Amino acid sequence: MQAKRLERLQIGIFGKVNSGKSTLLNALTSQEVALVSEEKGTTTDPVSKAMEINGIGPVMFIDTAGFDDEGRLGTLRLEKTKEVMKKTDMAIVIFADADVDESLSWVHKLREQNVKVIIVVNDMENNNTEEIVARIPEHVIVLNALKKRNMDELKERLIDIAQGEDEPEITGELAKESDVVMLVMPQDKQAPKGRLILPQAQTIRELLDKKCIVISCTTDKIDETLKALNKAPSLIICDSQVLKTVHEKKPKESKLTSFSILFAAYKGDIETFLAGAKAIDSLTENSHVLIAEACTHAPLSEDIGREKIPNMLKKRTSLVTVVSGSDFPKDLTEFSLIIHCGACMFNRKHVLSRIEEAKRQGVPITNYGIAIAYMQGINLLDLGLLRKIGEK
Repeated sequence: MQAKRLERLQIGIFGKVNSGKSTLLNALTSQEVALVSEEKGTTTDPVSKAMEINGIGPVMFIDTAGFDDEGRLGTLRLEKTKEVMKKTDMAIVIFADADVDESLSWVHKLREQNVKVIIVVNDMENNNTEEIVARIPEHVIVLNALKKRNMDELKERLIDIAQGEDEPEITGELAKESDVVMLVMPQDKQAPKGRLILPQAQTIRELLDKKCIVISCTTDKIDETLKALNKAPSLIICDSQVLKTVHEKKPKESKLTSFSILFAAYKGDIETFLAGAKAIDSLTENSHVLIAEACTHAPLSEDIGREKIPNMLKKRTSLVTVVSGSDFPKDLTEFSLIIHCGACMFNRKHVLSRIEEAKRQGVPITNYGIAIAYMQGINLLDLGLLRKIGEK
């Protein structure tokens, strides 16, 4: 049965140099996605390929450089491989020689980060497959990536693991069948032309799957939309930037949240984000705030991360640093607070890895929607948002 999955499952392919990682990626995708060569260090930057797998849904395969790569460039490539680990939901680790200790240490590292691991022995020419299998103290899948032999067992194992994992819901218990849900989505300068942003599209899709009745409007049409309904909506979801406006106009009986707050639970740890928001009260003119965006885009006027949130913080501190995409400082200790975006371009594993790193270094972390609500004096407890909205 096809799993209902909104997020792409990130599947990393790891192994030593020339163990057959790129060949396996090409076999899994039935395309020449990755360059294959006997020369060491052929894979430099990670190579990604998005596709659909029947029984799982959308996945992203990521081919990485060998973790025994050498030299200055090899060290840089290894750092890229470690970055891939932070967002990997599931890992395929390939063994191709009898020296298994280093590969097993990476299996251990991946499992320490709660990554589901499948161990594969690549039955290539000139390697003693039986000896390799005997040295690995757990079940392995023996295949030949080049000849595409025994690939079905690997795909079945991927499906089994994926179907055993329940993906969190975006709206959780806040919305159920037949509920009227109103979405307030301003189409300002930041809105992409001709399409909805990903959190809006994913939320609408989930609400339709739940058999909710969904109605959408822009901020200037809130009053007209409410008048068009014969009863107050059960739930209103809005852009964080207009949370205060919608809060003032909403019917008393309607629950209210924002897309960013929903994604705080869907992608991350809402309890940690809620606790982190309280650090805003302790900011001083010497406090340094890090604003982290998951996506990369050209700066826009009225940009929420680069302009609106820094402007809201000015009463407390003007020392703000903005990073985007994969740029996230290793040393977070100079910051008094981290404010992360809704992370629609990251998977949950990637966001949780950043939260854990912030915790490890003792730096409070929150998210856009929660920070905005907190600074605007909106009591999240009154909105009923302390429930675990990211769980089924």
